[in-house]
Amino acid sequence: MRNTLKLIASPRNLFVFEAAARLGSFTLAASDLGMQQPSVSAAIKQLERSLGVRLFDRGHRRITLTNAGLRFYADVSQSLRSIESAAEAVHNMGNTEYVTLNSSSAFSFYWMMPKLHRLREFYPAIDLRLQNSVHEPDLDAENISIAVRLGDGNWPECHVAKIADEIIFPVASPKVMRSARNLRSIPNLLNERLIHLEEPVRMRPTWKQWFEHHGVMDVQISEGLRLNDYALVLQAAQNGEGIAFGWQHIVSDLVDKKLLAARDDWAWQTSRGVYLVWSKSRPLSDNAEVVRDWILSFV
Repeated sequence: MRNTLKLIASPRNLFVFEAAARLGSFTLAASDLGMQQPSVSAAIKQLERSLGVRLFDRGHRRITLTNAGLRFYADVSQSLRSIESAAEAVHNMGNTEYVTLNSSSAFSFYWMMPKLHRLREFYPAIDLRLQNSVHEPDLDAENISIAVRLGDGNWPECHVAKIADEIIFPVASPKVMRSARNLRSIPNLLNERLIHLEEPVRMRPTWKQWFEHHGVMDVQISEGLRLNDYALVLQAAQNGEGIAFGWQHIVSDLVDKKLLAARDDWAWQTSRGVYLVWSKSRPLSDNAEVVRDWILSFV
C-alpha cells in the first residue's frame, strides 16, 4: 500500500483521473466532482509526475487518453466501480424497497441504458439500481434482487432464465472495417490490429479460440490493444483502435446505428448463454418480479 500511495501521490487523484477520462474534459470533471478546473488539472499533473508517464494528450479544448492512459483507466474505473458497489451493498443491507440489477458494465451501458426510459415510462414508481461488478456476487449476502450471468445456465442456488445465446463475431468502426486489408477469408484477419478482452476474474473467449473454431489452428497473436473491461473494448473499437469481439446481444444496437460494422457472417455460437438469475432462497419482491419480467420481454 505504501508503494501505491507513492505512485499515485493521493487517493483523490484516482477519482479526479477517472472523472476526466470518463467525461473527456477537465472542466466537466471539475463540475462532476464539485472542484475548480485548475485543481483538476493540478491533480492530473501530480498523478502523471508520480507515475512517470503522460496520461492525456492535451489539445485545444479537448483531451484524449494516451495508450498509457487507456490502460490505467481500464483498471482504475473497474476498481472504483467495485469499491462503489461494495459500499452501496453494505450501506443498503436489509433495505428491500428498491430493485438491484447486477451485471457487467457493458450490459448496463449498452443493453440496459437504451431501454431504461421505457421502464420509467411504464413503471415510474420502481426504484431500479444498476450495480456493476467484475465477479459473480452472492445474491443473498449482497442483497441483490436479480443478476445477469454468462455461462452454461447451471447455478443450483438460483432460478435462471435465458436472455440470449452467446454469439460472437468481429466488429470495428465502419472506417476500420472498410480499410481492412482483404477480409475475404478469416485468416486474413490476422493482418489486422485486434483488441483483446482480458478480465482479471472471469474467463472470456479469446481470439485464439475464435480462430480455432473457424479452423485456423496454431495462431500466434501477440500484438494489439489489451483491455480488462468490455465497455472499454467497445469504446476503443468505435474510436478506430482495431477489431474487437462483438457479443451479439450487446452490440446489435451499435451495429444498427452504424457506430460499429460487423462481420456476423463469421459468427461463433458457443455452447454458453446470457442468463437472468435470482435467488432460490428468498422470494422476489413485487417490483423485482416486474423488472425481471420486463427484461425477459425483450427476449
